Amino acid sequence: MYQLKINDLTIETFLSQYWQKKPLLIKQGFVDFVDPIDANELAGLAMEESIESRLITNHNDQWQAHQGPFEDFSLLTPTNSTLLVQAVDHWHNDAAQLLEPFRFIPNWRIDDLMISYSTPQGGVGPHLDQYDVFIVQGQGSRHWRVGLKDNNLKQFTKSKILLQVEQFDAVIDCILQPGDILYIPPGCPHEGYAVENAINYSIGFRAPNQQDLLSSFADHIIDTDSGQTRYCDANIAPRKSKGEVTKAEVNNIKALMKSLLEDEELFNQWLGTTLSQPKHEMDLAPLEDLISEEQLMHTLEHENIELERLGGTRAIYQLNNDDITLSINGENYLLHKADLAAVRALTDQLIVATNELYNLSPSEEFITLLTTLINQGIWFSAE
Repeated sequence: MYQLKINDLTIETFLSQYWQKKPLLIKQGFVDFVDPIDANELAGLAMEESIESRLITNHNDQWQAHQGPFEDFSLLTPTNSTLLVQAVDHWHNDAAQLLEPFRFIPNWRIDDLMISYSTPQGGVGPHLDQYDVFIVQGQGSRHWRVGLKDNNLKQFTKSKILLQVEQFDAVIDCILQPGDILYIPPGCPHEGYAVENAINYSIGFRAPNQQDLLSSFADHIIDTDSGQTRYCDANIAPRKSKGEVTKAEVNNIKALMKSLLEDEELFNQWLGTTLSQPKHEMDLAPLEDLISEEQLMHTLEHENIELERLGGTRAIYQLNNDDITLSINGENYLLHKADLAAVRALTDQLIVATNELYNLSPSEEFITLLTTLINQGIWFSAE
């Protein structure tokens, strides 16, 4: 496992002084860093239909962006080219472990692990991201420039799928070596170019906007056939103007809409579903020989096996008044509050031992659910 050191800062100090405020260069955040993946493995993933990938070239300031999957890598030239593969944590369990040191940010905010391989002078140009990102330097080295947020910076399109930003003043100008890390808050301009063949790991964070949230909530209302209460005005009175919509009527319509947001059960079910929904496909491998609840209970009681969470799995929970909503990959499950310790073990730890779960006295409902999750391949034996 990777051990993160944020210079001489505590997690609390980093969060209060830097998180979503200003960029930070973290020298040797991972000491003696070893790449969990190499360029050949990354290229192999980029050949898969179900995995999102791009290849970007910048020869003579002519930027070209190509969407995968790729049958060959003739575009990955000895200089000025970059291969990017999205959501590698869904497909490569060793690489997925790079996310774990950053889980001092809640699970629901972590998005995915993007990995890039660049030849010298390869990059994606100066650009902005609307989310937080940690960029870990692996093999090779890369020259980075990072600026402070500036709402006056103009963005423009260099190719159909490549949005860049005009030049900016840098507050960080450095060459990252293996194990170095950059933290870049939302809206801070940045650009990086490989000095030599280089691998970089980008840990990105979800930051849904109001449009995303309201659109998703509206879809949930439709899917669950909710929101059937109609507008009513039993106490309406005659008025001078037939064309006016009164302030009282406006407020009544707002109240009708707000009542859906204030429906705690409806809202929590939607929130669990949407926040735990993976954006990318999962590398699921269901068990061929399904286990029973009795077999799982016997394993918990008599064996010490490590259960590992599948890379890319999004596991979160909400504490309700009377129960717990456990949400895993877009599905909600209700459990007793007595299962809180067991739920925390599943959601907070990448690997949990069966004897640890047994000592937490899980309920029959928890055992039933865990049996299903293991049979689906979402949790599996790490041995």
